[in-house]
Amino acid sequence: MKVTDPQFLYMVLVLPTLFGLTLFAEGLNKVLKEETSGWFSIIFGLLFILVVVFAYLFFARVWQ
Repeated sequence: MKVTDPQFLYMVLVLPTLFGLTLFAEGLNKVLKEETSGWFSIIFGLLFILVVVFAYLFFARVWQ
């Protein structure tokens, strides 16, 4: 599989981003219900999305 294949883009960028957004939304739902554990989900969701953005920037720079 090459880096330019759509499957690679889907596996490395789209699916992890959806997972991060799910974590963020779950945490937001918990915070709105006044549960303190929701902040952990929000933080981990944002970190996950930041890692995906970093991976995108890395792949964009390496394989121009």
